[in-house]
Amino acid sequence: MAEKTDDLAIALFGELFMADQLARNRISKVLPKGMELSHFGVLNHLARINEERTPAQLARSFHVTRGAMTNTLTKLEWAGHVHIRPDWDDARRKFVAISPAGRSARDAAVQAIAPLIGEVVQAIGAERVRAVLPVLREMRTQLEGEE
Repeated sequence: MAEKTDDLAIALFGELFMADQLARNRISKVLPKGMELSHFGVLNHLARINEERTPAQLARSFHVTRGAMTNTLTKLEWAGHVHIRPDWDDARRKFVAISPAGRSARDAAVQAIAPLIGEVVQAIGAERVRAVLPVLREMRTQLEGEE
């Protein structure tokens, strides 16, 4: 029976990896000029939570190294999409907030992405997508718990 479970797991993760790759490629092509998927992810996160975060908190949220997050934040700051300020109580720490320009860039990206992902949901069917979301969420929480 373990062999059947292994085959199922390999098929599942194979489909997830391929869907992820295809989605990333398609979304990357429609993002506003100069915006990378990682930039959109950070801007979208900051816009959604509407609070400052430290670079370390952001790195943990995105499951990337602090160095990778610092690289992304440097590019976003250079573009004027985030404000990075020192922690007034601890000079070693910084806080990141989305800027008005960053919110506009995020909104433009959402406008570019929405039709693309909307087409996929429509083609599959909203009910089928709603049915699979709890399973995908549970998979994500299982995988997050293993780190």
